[in-house]
Amino acid sequence: MRLWRRASGVMKDQNSLWISSLSRRSSLRNPDIESAVIKATSHDEFSVDYKNAERVYRWIRLSDSHIKPLVWCLSLRMEKTRSWVVALKGLMLMHGVFTCRVPVVQRIGRLPFDLSNFSDGYGKPGEIWAYNAFIRSYYAFLDQKSTLLFVNMQEKKGLNVLIHQELQRCSLMQDLLLLQKLQGLIDMLIQIKPLSQAASVFLIVEAMECILIEIFDIYSRVCYMIARVLKRIDSATKIEAAMAVRTLKKAIVQGDELSSYFELCREIGVTNADGCPHIVEVPEEDIHELEIMINEISERSELDCDSSKQQKEEAQRAIAILNEQNDQMDHRLKTVITDNWEKFDEDSSSMVNVPAETFQSSSSKNNNPFLCSPPPSHQQQHRGSSCPDFPDLISL
Repeated sequence: MRLWRRASGVMKDQNSLWISSLSRRSSLRNPDIESAVIKATSHDEFSVDYKNAERVYRWIRLSDSHIKPLVWCLSLRMEKTRSWVVALKGLMLMHGVFTCRVPVVQRIGRLPFDLSNFSDGYGKPGEIWAYNAFIRSYYAFLDQKSTLLFVNMQEKKGLNVLIHQELQRCSLMQDLLLLQKLQGLIDMLIQIKPLSQAASVFLIVEAMECILIEIFDIYSRVCYMIARVLKRIDSATKIEAAMAVRTLKKAIVQGDELSSYFELCREIGVTNADGCPHIVEVPEEDIHELEIMINEISERSELDCDSSKQQKEEAQRAIAILNEQNDQMDHRLKTVITDNWEKFDEDSSSMVNVPAETFQSSSSKNNNPFLCSPPPSHQQQHRGSSCPDFPDLISL
């Protein structure tokens, strides 16, 4: 049965190569790339064609125009196959494309093929379920990684590179968000593992070699970012400090999970597992000190908030007092226009013996207060003038 399956796989690969050689070259079709992809994703479960895989990577690094033929050919092959061998080799090839680190790879976004519900069509369900689970987990990680690369490119789009780097360097919240994304990728990577002893075959072990390299890369970045965040924790806000604590606790949990994962890799014969670094556990005392620091940050923020409120209230009261004083001053400086004249005491004392009739005047006839009563009539001149005689200063 296995011999017949191998012969059938060889025939399918030869048929695909023959069809690709007859295709016309266009923006989506490149016979050379298609040939390399078919050979790198052959049905042979006992070998991996690294030579043709490296040819694909060189084409990607050579020109951005080669990404479309590669994606088109690989997607068509992944959608048509029902062999877990071809599907796994295709995922390994796509994983290698992401490691090329060229800008054009970031434009892919979601993977152009879907293996989230992959099921091998040739093996027995009781024996093949572990292979299907491995492929689904591997696909979920690559799809998530490709999505994050695309989102990161969109965030940088339209921004100056230097300004973006400055923001990335100075923003603590940006570092914390990036940490959460990287830790999410590690969670997905840990799920990629053989779930049964039957799945510990050559091709699975080769895929695990690629997975371990990815874990080393991401976890080293996580450790670097955590150290970078802790250096600036003194200037963090309450929200940022709380996120930092959750991130550190998550790193401790992932450290334990990675230790178990590396041990599993050593048991199944993954050579890269022998060079795994020792996971340094963060002491509980450091976590406790960090939580105390967060509480101090919270109290300091509340005190600053209360102080700012008190200063604001005092300023408002001072402004109200100044406004009231200005209103009183304006009221005092107002000019009062009235027909009633004030009578001062000194004037009244000097004129005590003067008859009241002397100061009676008709406002309708004379409005000048500095004039005496109207000129006396002819009868009044004989009785005597009511206005006192003043010396003629001119004659003097």
